[in-house]
This record gives sequence, C-alpha cells and structure tokens, in this order.
Amino acid sequence: MQLIDGKAIAAQIKKEIAEEVTIIKANGGKTPHLVAVLVGHDGGSETYVSNKVRTCEEVGFKSTLIRYESDVTEEEILACVEKLNKDADVDGFIVQLPLPKHISEEKVIEAIDYRKDVDGFHPINVGRMSIGLPCFVSATPAGIVELLKRYNIPTQGKNCVVLGRSNIVGKPIAGLMMQKGYPGDATVTVCHSRTPNIKEICLEADIIIAAMGVPEFLKGDMVKEGVTVIDVGTTRVPSTETKSGFKLKGDVAFDEVVAKAGFITPVPGGVGPMTIISLMRNTLLAGKKEIYK
Repeated sequence: MQLIDGKAIAAQIKKEIAEEVTIIKANGGKTPHLVAVLVGHDGGSETYVSNKVRTCEEVGFKSTLIRYESDVTEEEILACVEKLNKDADVDGFIVQLPLPKHISEEKVIEAIDYRKDVDGFHPINVGRMSIGLPCFVSATPAGIVELLKRYNIPTQGKNCVVLGRSNIVGKPIAGLMMQKGYPGDATVTVCHSRTPNIKEICLEADIIIAAMGVPEFLKGDMVKEGVTVIDVGTTRVPSTETKSGFKLKGDVAFDEVVAKAGFITPVPGGVGPMTIISLMRNTLLAGKKEIYK
C-alpha cells in the first residue's frame, strides 16, 4: 500500500509556481492577481479563503479579498462581478460558495467572465472540458488528476467508479477520466444516491473516487485488493479527541479500506491541499493568458 501524500505534492507544485512567478517578475512581466469574494461568515469558507490568500503570498501572487455581509443583495454581488470582469489588473477571481439562499449561485457563476473563471465553474469552461478543449478545470478534479499523474497510477483501460454526481467534483472528474490520453482512457461508472447496487459496482473497480459527502461510506468489504482510492470527502463530525470539538472525516472508512488498497489518499492531507494549489495554477495560466488570449 502506498499513501498518496497530497500535502507533499502540493508543496512541490507550489515551489514550481513560485519559481515561475519569480522568472515572470524578473523579466518585467505582470504579477498574477487573484481576487476572492466572500459573502457572510461561514466557518469552512472563511478557512478556505484565508488559506487561498496565504498561498497567494507564498507563491508571489497579488491577492485581494472582498468581503460582504450575508444580507448583501444579489444585485450588489452581480455588480461586483461585473467590475472585476472589467478590471484589467485582475487575472482571475472566485466568488466563494455557498452563497446565502437569496442569491442565485447559477446567476453569479454565469455572470463571471469565463476567461477569469479560475474556479472552472462557468458553463463555457465546463463545456470545453467535456470535449477536451483547453479551459480552466475546476480545482478539485484538476488536483485529483495531478495526484494520479505524479504517482504514475495507471488509468488506461481501468474500471473507474466515481461516487457522487456533483457539478463541482463528480461530473467533471468522470469526464476527465474518460478523456483520451493519460490520465484518462478509463471505463467510468458514476454512482449516486439512487444507484441500487453500489457495493457490487465498487468491487469491480480498479480506481474509486469517493465524492458523496457521506462520512465513511466506502467500507472495506466494498473494495477489491490493490484498488486505488481517492477520498474527496471532508465532513466535520463531533469529536472529544480534538480541541476544536470536531474531526474531519472522509467518505472512506480509511482503517478498513487501507488494508486492501494499492494507493489511497488520507483525510486530511490528500485531495484537500491539491484543491488550493490547482486554483493557484489556474491563476498562473490566467495571468499568462495561456488558455484564453
């Protein structure tokens, strides 16, 4: 069994990005600029955005955080998006999800200029990804693909089961695993809450990507020997063992599955660190105008 160390790979990529930014600056190029728009005070969003801001500093990006209270109107957020779309100094920006219920996430995502959509959520980026054209790939699926590449995990002709069909992880990673070339060329099955025989399907899988948001859903008796398991789940569950009073649990019953796995990601320290670093990579591409001129 080999543990897939997302923290170590993210640190490696962070170093690569920082070195490239140093060269860009030395040659008189523009410093990549990422803006994050944060609405309200959701604990998870606060942590995630502060990590993004810190990582921007570490790789040499310029970063801006725009904050709004949760009673902000949809019109104000859309006006902010329009302003960022037109700001030539801003290379990429994200509007942190989830948004308060009175604001349409769909409207906000569609209002973002797809050339600055470093989250990869805009329908144009999603559509281009689905047919294999250059685009911004959403951060978590991009991070998963990078882990598979860096650990040289074979994907061609393999049975890949994706647990979950969200627009942010399940659907895009299924599409990426089907693409021609490496890491792709897999035979992909997508399972979800309405799939009746998930255990039987998982037992046939060479690669399982668990992104259902159900703590410890994937048990030891649901996987075969030598399987590669990528755990995307991060659910806070109450715990008396930690100072914070909660513990992060993945979608995989790690202690059961690890005994059979060939490769496996831990939670935390697996896919999580790759999500932020993939966002940084998208921002670098946006700054260099490599995808959209």
